[in-house]
Amino acid sequence: MSLKDLILPPDKVYFDLLEQQAAIVTEAARQLLDLTKNYTNIREKHEEIDALEQKGDQITHEIHERLNKKIRPPYDTDEISRLASTLDEVLDYIDGSIERMLYYGIQSSDRHMIELAKLTHLSTIEIEAAVKSLRSMEDPRFIEERCIEVNRLENLADDELSKAMVELFKTENTLTIIKLKDVYDYLELATDYCEDVADVLSDIAIRHSPG
Repeated sequence: MSLKDLILPPDKVYFDLLEQQAAIVTEAARQLLDLTKNYTNIREKHEEIDALEQKGDQITHEIHERLNKKIRPPYDTDEISRLASTLDEVLDYIDGSIERMLYYGIQSSDRHMIELAKLTHLSTIEIEAAVKSLRSMEDPRFIEERCIEVNRLENLADDELSKAMVELFKTENTLTIIKLKDVYDYLELATDYCEDVADVLSDIAIRHSPG
């Protein structure tokens, strides 16, 4: 550790930025779930989520810019960078899911889309709670529990994707299969990246536990 690091305390602004980013991810997931349940005005709803995705990109850029300027983070530079990047990936796949629904001209949602969107939203709620706990790190076990739940939800998303594929391949329209498979895959990938976020959070909780 350099003399500068010993003198200057970690910059708490990183916590502010990560909490903002996690809140944006949760809101985007909530809007995704609402869209699948109320499948109307898709273009307008996509624009709203796309705006959230752009805000998330700005926060990710600001975090990496601060890291590049050697502004000392509260945890390891790589940990903060990975957390910001994986949160951004969740946003990208939420946005990408709706983008595909729109551009493929999907006329209605189905129970698989709704369930996958629900699992993504539940995962982001857990992630946001864990991110907020990073500021004090008073209860690392709380973060671990949130991460375990995200992993459980991701497993449920895998199962749901399998059910969707079994049902989809009973369809005879090849173009419909291609379109819906891509939508399902993107929705499930959002939960995969939620699990990646949880893995980063778990690593931080283990490495920086005060006990």
